[in-house]
This record gives sequence, structure tokens and C-alpha cells, in this order.
Amino acid sequence: MMIMEVYLDNSATTKVRKEVIDKMLEVLEEEYGNPSSLHRKGYQAEKLLKEARENVACLIGGRPEGIIFTSGGTESNNLALIGVAESLKKKGNHIISSTIEHPSILNVLKFLEESGFKVTYIEVDKKGKVNPEDVENAINDKTILISIMAVNNEIGTIEPIEEIASIAKRNGVLFHVDAVQAAGKIEIDVKKQKLDMVSLSAHKIHGPKGVGALYLSEEVRIRPIIFGGGQEKNIRSGTENMPGIVGFGVASRLAKESLEEVSQKLMGLKKRLWEGISSEIKDVHLNGPEVEEGAPHILNVSFRGVRGEVLLHALEEEGIYVSTGSACSSKKRGGSHVLKAIGLKGDLLEGAIRFSLGIFNTEEDIDYTVDILKKKVDFLRRFKRR
Repeated sequence: MMIMEVYLDNSATTKVRKEVIDKMLEVLEEEYGNPSSLHRKGYQAEKLLKEARENVACLIGGRPEGIIFTSGGTESNNLALIGVAESLKKKGNHIISSTIEHPSILNVLKFLEESGFKVTYIEVDKKGKVNPEDVENAINDKTILISIMAVNNEIGTIEPIEEIASIAKRNGVLFHVDAVQAAGKIEIDVKKQKLDMVSLSAHKIHGPKGVGALYLSEEVRIRPIIFGGGQEKNIRSGTENMPGIVGFGVASRLAKESLEEVSQKLMGLKKRLWEGISSEIKDVHLNGPEVEEGAPHILNVSFRGVRGEVLLHALEEEGIYVSTGSACSSKKRGGSHVLKAIGLKGDLLEGAIRFSLGIFNTEEDIDYTVDILKKKVDFLRRFKRR
């Protein structure tokens, strides 16, 4: 069998669309002005910045004025949590989040705890879902912020953010959503869902790395964590990364235009992958929500009797690229905090693989992956028994 290249690690990063690359090259080569400059080159850059802001806002149904460009999802999460904590610390010092958030949330919360803030971490069920009632019960008169992700990056659980947003509104608490894994895959509508703050990242939607955004509703006031020349409404200073921002805008526009089509395609591929794995390979376990309940692009499966990292490299030998968990913490030992939170132990924890799909994947990719998986898992299990 000829070796194919099959990239199934799209939750870590995505291949950049050709349309995005072309527009970024145009900015690098021709429209290279600083949007703060007063001359024609600056004015042209400012127009491109405005257009990109509109495209990113449209992706989540928000106001362009609410988009603050950052260096990525990590900075957006840092800005949201630290910015609100600093802004509202006289009102209260209590924050609510969940045990399965991304490290760029959990590590910020740890920092804030060291600075005197109190954090309540909501446990999740076996499918990785937060119970909105638990969130409401955790609110007290010192609560200033709730931060819950829209889609979990390791197991694909879709959290009940609209319900949690209603709870936050009733109690006068700000609600932040890490939508890095959700945007472009499921509908995020900040007006309909009543979201106060939303974090986004370009490289998860076939845009460039090193650029993201934080959406702020009109009611939100936060303190900056980067100081300088006052760009981005004095919230995020620093000369704007114009090629990245313009690329982000194009990727957002394309993601919005094809949202329903892409979501259906990815779900079809995900179902095909799980059906192939579950029918061809024994002793496998689906981690997180049922296939059709989760996000369309993430499938997390444990293979009993096989170490995930060993299987990852065995697949890589055949041109298949997957992950054992979040790319931001995959080199850390001790196992995934997300999988532990949903109750996985032993073989199931050790043998977990995340398959994450993107727009360039095909049915041929899936069938090739299932075929190679069966061979590799059988071989590794036999090898282990020797």
C-alpha cells in the first residue's frame, strides 16, 4: 500500500487556506503600511484592518468595534481573565471555571489565585459536560467572572454556554467563553447567546499562527495587560500584525460562508472514522460525548493495551498525524487533565488518541487511517504480549 499523508491533528493547528496566503502576501509585498501612520500607506492599512475586524466579528455575530486583535487564543484568554480581575477587584475576587479548561485558562487562574483571588472549579460529567446548575450554585456575592469553554479541545464536548450565559446575566456576573475550538465548526452568536467575552484564534480555522482576537460586549470594561502606544482602543498596545490580521479576516469570512457545509462534512467524516474503528478494532473506548453529540471535528478514542504515544509514532511512520491530547500540553507527563476529569484511568488513560478533522480531509483519508490503525494496534498488542 502506498503511504499517504493524512493530517488529523487540526485541533493543534490547521493548514492555511490558499486564499489566506495570497492575501497575506499582498499585504507583505504591497500594503505594508502601519495603520497608525497618517499618509496614504497608513490609510490603506487602516482600511484593511477595518475590513478584517468586520470579517472576524461577522464570524461570531458581533460588533466590529468589539474585536480586539491579539497574538492568539492564549493572549486573548489571559487578557480576558486578568483584565476583568484587575478591573473588578474592588467589587469581588471570586471566579468560576471548569476542571477541563485549556491550560491558557487554568494557568491564568492559578496565577490569579496566587494574587488573592478565589476560584471555584466546576467538575464535569463522564462526557465532559458542565452542569449549569453547578455554576449557578457556585455564584456568591463576590463572584465577578465565569469562564467556560464552548468546545473542549481534547474530547469535543459542546458546553451549554447559552444556558450558563443566562445564569450569569441573572446574577450580574460577566461571562467569558473560550471559543477557539468552536468558531467555524459550530454556531457562535454573541448576541443570541448573550456572551460578554469570546476568545478566538486564527490558526484553528485555516488562518495563520500568531494572531487571535478577544471580543468584548459593550458592557465590558477591562484593564490592559500590555501597555504602549494605545492601539486596539488602548486595550492591546503594539503595532498590529497586519499580514496576520488580514489573513485572520479572510479565514473568518470563508469559515462563516461555509459553516453549515463544513460542519456537515466534518461530522460525516467523524462518523465514518468511528464506525471504522469500532467495527474493525476490538477493545476501543469512545472518550467524551457520543459521536453526534460532540463537535464535528474531534474524536477521542482509547485503545486498550496500547500506549497512545507509541501508537502516535507508529501511525506517523505511515504518514498519519494525530495527537495524544492538547498540543499545548502534550509534552508534559502525567496524562491529560481532561481525560482524568471524565474518569479515565489505567489503560484507557494511557491509550488515548485524539483525531481532529479539517476541511482538507477526505473519505479516502479516513479509510486509509482505519486500515493502518487496525494493523498497528494489532501489531502493538501482540508485541506487548510477548
